[in-house]
Amino acid sequence: MNGTVSKTVVGLVSTEGSNPSLSAKVRLSGRAFYFSTRASIDEMRFESLPLRNYLAGPIFFSGKILAMKLHLALAQINTQLGNVESNLEKHLDYIQRAKSEKSDLLVFPELSLTGYVLQDLVASVAHHPSEEDPVFKHLLKASRDIDLVVGFVDEDSRHRFFIASAYLSGGKTVHVHHKVYLPTYGLFDEGRFFAWGDSVRAFDTRFGRVGMLICEDFWHASPPYLLWLDGADIMLFSSASPGRGLNDKEKLESARWVERVTKAYASMFTSFVAHANRVGYEDGLHFWGGATVFDPTGEELAHGPYNEEAMTFTQLDLNQIRRTRVRLPLLRDERTSLVRSELDRILSRG
Repeated sequence: MNGTVSKTVVGLVSTEGSNPSLSAKVRLSGRAFYFSTRASIDEMRFESLPLRNYLAGPIFFSGKILAMKLHLALAQINTQLGNVESNLEKHLDYIQRAKSEKSDLLVFPELSLTGYVLQDLVASVAHHPSEEDPVFKHLLKASRDIDLVVGFVDEDSRHRFFIASAYLSGGKTVHVHHKVYLPTYGLFDEGRFFAWGDSVRAFDTRFGRVGMLICEDFWHASPPYLLWLDGADIMLFSSASPGRGLNDKEKLESARWVERVTKAYASMFTSFVAHANRVGYEDGLHFWGGATVFDPTGEELAHGPYNEEAMTFTQLDLNQIRRTRVRLPLLRDERTSLVRSELDRILSRG
């Protein structure tokens, strides 16, 4: 096929020099299409959903990663404690709003389907991200049009319960992350009611490789570092973060800390980092919202309001990852073998 790929391709834009003798290749749903080009082709704009739905992974033009634009939405919602049906209705409403803004991916906060202070309600609100589940069947259907990250209580085959995030796309569950750090200090008591997750894994999406973490996970340096080494170029953080540290400054100390650390992760790992946090009051706790997105240089792309329900929209230029890492090759120079040997030495001391 020369000259065209599909009627759903809106445009090809020449942005960077490349070898004009090379053919461009697009892989759609397992089929490779080639077309010749006299100009360099480094960016393709996908503005029609049918083509986006067939993207199975990274796309390359002349040996380069395609510079896609990811339209991201972050939902900071107030949930009703234990009322999964009501919370599901709110999810479906926000999904429709995100679709109307032509968003590609919508991220909800931690435990967005259930509320946070569950305690003895944990077992009664657990669901499984499958088509047979009465809640997830609606969300999986919605994910045929827009990718979703949803917070819920997951139950395994041996009836252990986890704080979890599910990534849904194309009507399927792509990945589930179980929270690996359960705080039991201060006002937190998660370890009494939930099991600990035991893995931190990146996974493939139609936008590239992604990683998810839940609240306390990214208060520790190791989970984001592991995601980075596992290939995640986009990190999606979700929280039900209670406000702490009230003082005379314009924001809570907990908000200030989260924003500093997410900005630092974006800079250190030259990756996109997005954070969705819930809002509202629950059992005496106040949740502050303030969704943020940082680019691979640590620059803030978007910031949601504090203390109110909102949806925050932004666009990620995925080719910025390449531009940043060409200039700042931190990933190339990371000495993982040194880290492993020093960890072995430290752990061997007992």
